[in-house]
Amino acid sequence: MSRVKLVVIGGVAAGMSAASRARRRNPELDITVLEKGRHVSYGACGLPYYLSGEVRDANDLVVYTPQYFREKRNIDIRLEHEATTIERGRKLIHTKAPGARTIEIPYDKLVVATGGTCSSKLPGADLPGVFTCSDLDGAIRLRTFLEEKRPSRGVVVGSGYIGLEMATAFSQRGIAVTLLTRSAELLNGFEPEISKRLEALLQAHGAVLKKNTSVTAISSSPVDGLCAHHAGGIEAAGVMLLATGITPNTALVESAGISVGATGAIVVDDRMQTNVNGIYAAGDCVEARHLVSGRPVYFPLGTTANKQGRVAGENAAGGNDRFDGIVGTLATKVFELELARTGLSLAEAHAAGFHADSVTIHTVSRAAYLGGRPLIATIVWDMESGRLLGFQAAGEEGAAKRIDAAAIALHARMRIQDMLHLDLCYAPPFATVWEALLLAAGQAVKKSRRR
Repeated sequence: MSRVKLVVIGGVAAGMSAASRARRRNPELDITVLEKGRHVSYGACGLPYYLSGEVRDANDLVVYTPQYFREKRNIDIRLEHEATTIERGRKLIHTKAPGARTIEIPYDKLVVATGGTCSSKLPGADLPGVFTCSDLDGAIRLRTFLEEKRPSRGVVVGSGYIGLEMATAFSQRGIAVTLLTRSAELLNGFEPEISKRLEALLQAHGAVLKKNTSVTAISSSPVDGLCAHHAGGIEAAGVMLLATGITPNTALVESAGISVGATGAIVVDDRMQTNVNGIYAAGDCVEARHLVSGRPVYFPLGTTANKQGRVAGENAAGGNDRFDGIVGTLATKVFELELARTGLSLAEAHAAGFHADSVTIHTVSRAAYLGGRPLIATIVWDMESGRLLGFQAAGEEGAAKRIDAAAIALHARMRIQDMLHLDLCYAPPFATVWEALLLAAGQAVKKSRRR
């Protein structure tokens, strides 16, 4: 009797989590992973730090090698194998293999983990010196270019957390950075006072920021190397990075009749199953349910991808696990400033139908007599129920991990009144007597009572 064949398309966070979990669930499975790149199981979130030089070697980002999975977990890893078509009727995956060969790989169960892509259709995006950075191969090419060409000026197109982290990496290499964004604000979803703090920091580090600036094309220049064209003129640079957002890779599944939602990502249930029986999906190619708004969202992050991959792999191997959803927790660091958020911003809360309000507080990260650094925090809540809807923080230390307590409160659907007595830790080297989350909750309760 032949073994059940599980095929996983994609070998980074979600894909390798799915394959590993499926192996633990069922040692008898025949598991194959198809990865179009040359690496699997690496820390994609560490790419900006590899580019800045903080991570010296690309291999330091690799968690497990293909050899490890083959020898220790009995998982067949096939690198440089790009799935091109899913033939549902015959349960075959048409795959482009090395040497331009096309092969057919049969499956009984399938996990799609095709991820997302930092891409742009700008004219000139394929010119030498123009990069995206969504995988390890791309990061290696970009770092090689920076070390060989040593450009003095760089342009980053896009002001999401990837664009800002990359702008930081360029600056740390001594490259003068211009940041172009079509948005009116940085890091969409952060509250105004936090965004202002971020803008001031960029200026302090010599970065040029141009908001409401849509790049229309990129051209080569005999003098500067490259020029980014926009309505206000041109920006010259020796290197350009396109970080205009992550787009889910769904072309493969759409042609197979697998449903894609309004977010542009694959629709899955809480078992990570698509609308096609036996086909699961996980990671940056799928949408998730936001536990605060109750709506589907596209929120591509490595932590979510790993959790979804575990659930997809468990269920593809015969289990019955669930992934309930997310509260939208993320953190990033731009130069020395930590920025983090969880839940909904005030604008997002209003858009979701809540009667929401917010309060912003200014405090310090730890006791002032031990060098506490300024900390900004904003809390968002529902005026009718008192339910916590979101929390954000920014500061030079301690901002990112402070978000975790708020994320737990969101999962527990706590009210701001309930949060006043949370027993959070205190010692002068780590916090103030009244922790930022408690201060914010207290101000929110006072504001609610005045209404």
